[in-house]
Amino acid sequence: MKNLLKFSPVLFLALMILSSCGKKEQSATTGWSYNDAKWGGFEKVDYDGQATGPNLVLIEGGTFTMGTTEQDVTYDWHSIPRRVTVSSFYMDETEVSNIDYREYLFWIQRVFGESYPEVYLNALPDTLVWREELAFNEPFVETYFRHPSYDDYPVVGVNWLQANDYAQWRTDRVNEMILIEKGILNPNPEQKDEDNFDTEAYLASQYQGDVRKNLKDIRTGGERPVRFEDGIMLPSYRLPTEAEWEYAALSLIGNVVSEKDERISDRRLYPWNGNTVRYQKRNKYQGEILANFKRGRGDYMGMAGKLNDKAHITAPVRSFMPNDFGLYNMAGNLNEWTMDLYRPLTSMTLEDVEQQDLNSFRGNKFKTKVLDEDGRPIEKDSLGNLRYRYVEDDEAATRENYKVGQPYNFLDGDKTSEAF
Repeated sequence: MKNLLKFSPVLFLALMILSSCGKKEQSATTGWSYNDAKWGGFEKVDYDGQATGPNLVLIEGGTFTMGTTEQDVTYDWHSIPRRVTVSSFYMDETEVSNIDYREYLFWIQRVFGESYPEVYLNALPDTLVWREELAFNEPFVETYFRHPSYDDYPVVGVNWLQANDYAQWRTDRVNEMILIEKGILNPNPEQKDEDNFDTEAYLASQYQGDVRKNLKDIRTGGERPVRFEDGIMLPSYRLPTEAEWEYAALSLIGNVVSEKDERISDRRLYPWNGNTVRYQKRNKYQGEILANFKRGRGDYMGMAGKLNDKAHITAPVRSFMPNDFGLYNMAGNLNEWTMDLYRPLTSMTLEDVEQQDLNSFRGNKFKTKVLDEDGRPIEKDSLGNLRYRYVEDDEAATRENYKVGQPYNFLDGDKTSEAF
């Protein structure tokens, strides 16, 4: 009897486990079962979080003081300090290198070069940016972008529109790679013209590709392509906002006093502590230059035998020490594009030639997909992209958040937002 009493709770526990394993997860609001064809087949995936894309680093968001970090001795007031909050995001560990951008051009040439050579020509960086008055920079004009010795150097001469096009292309290539690694698509190097993988076109069922094995469709019992709700694909790549870039560059997470304390010990002028560009701690790195700077007039890299930053022009993308987020060259080397505009006087409203308020965000307009009568995107364009149009004024008349062209100047102290 004693043995039976000892055994009974174990048996009861086992029955409970078996019973709970057989019960499907249900909606908390309707009680209907998820992932069950008998209940309609609505799917809920087991999502373990977003995967980290190639070369990306997760930047944990938070609040910081954006803007000038030292005295504005010229009184320009073009970067007045203000506290902002930045959501968590991913950012490239390095600047985009020459070989990265040449890979992009190679793909464009292979896919569009025969039918649409202008696409390739429009994507070429402007190598003439090296030319400067009273300087002999012709070797860089001819060799910097193409020669393999500069493969790991940052690409230069890329304008804002080209940078955005590259981000869109990279979104598509990374998501295509993910589907191939998941065994959903087969690699297809023979893509041409509009028959190329585009993330939005794929999700809108306007690109099928060389299917290896689609996902199971619980509702029908057959197969279906990947949906965005499956959590397999990554969101779109884009340029960082000015706030995101500055937050990532300063990397104040390195000055947090304690994991249990919401304080930082010091603010920063640079992506490192201190007010100099040399490493200050007393170890083997003491005195090392921390970024690609011009030390003085005519001194770009120091003296032979003991060069300081070792970079006459740009430096390779993984040069110097990364900051506390693990990002390289967030000071020095090159100027980098951000997504939004530069507005030195946010308290002044700009006006166009017709005396209308001008939103100087690059792009100026909201866009929306062109839909057919059934509310589906119309046929993709000749380059394989979904078609977009500008949102008309009458469509946005009843929407408060559409009162300006883009929301990136919201509550920044201008006349439209009327908030300071």
